[in-house]
Amino acid sequence: MHTMLQIFWSFFKIGAFSFGGGYAMLPLIEREIVTHRQWISYKDFIDIIGISQMTPGPIAINSATFVGYKVSGFLGSAAGTIGVTAFSFILVSIATHYIIKFKESKTMKAVLLGMRPALIGLIISAFLSLAKESYHDIKSIIIGIFIMAILLSKKVHPILTIVIAGIAGILLYR
Repeated sequence: MHTMLQIFWSFFKIGAFSFGGGYAMLPLIEREIVTHRQWISYKDFIDIIGISQMTPGPIAINSATFVGYKVSGFLGSAAGTIGVTAFSFILVSIATHYIIKFKESKTMKAVLLGMRPALIGLIISAFLSLAKESYHDIKSIIIGIFIMAILLSKKVHPILTIVIAGIAGILLYR
């Protein structure tokens, strides 16, 4: 039971102090789960992110579910999932009637404008952290550049780029 509370509390903190979605949460998840708690290795963290991106749903919820399951089975996955979503649920439940009022607030608009660059910084930080582990040879760099070029130049669906990257991996690493 103590482990369930730790999983819940870890993901509750991640959910409470992350603003901007799953990619912005990745540095916090890494610090809490890999570095601080040492529940999983960095390699497992990278694998969980990959699986989270391929499965339906938000990356933060999928990551919490997978980490919780890895640490403590089904109950751990439930604790992680509930933990990462609880703060948002509580906040929205309490603040629903204030949302319209805050929407027009100059102060709130200023806060959100100030947070945007920080969110981009968090996403870039997550990218650089993942890139260190993912780009381990010239072949992986070629696949990354190729997929980025496809995404930037064409209106290709991201699922198709994942399939293309998988095929490239088979061709280059077999």
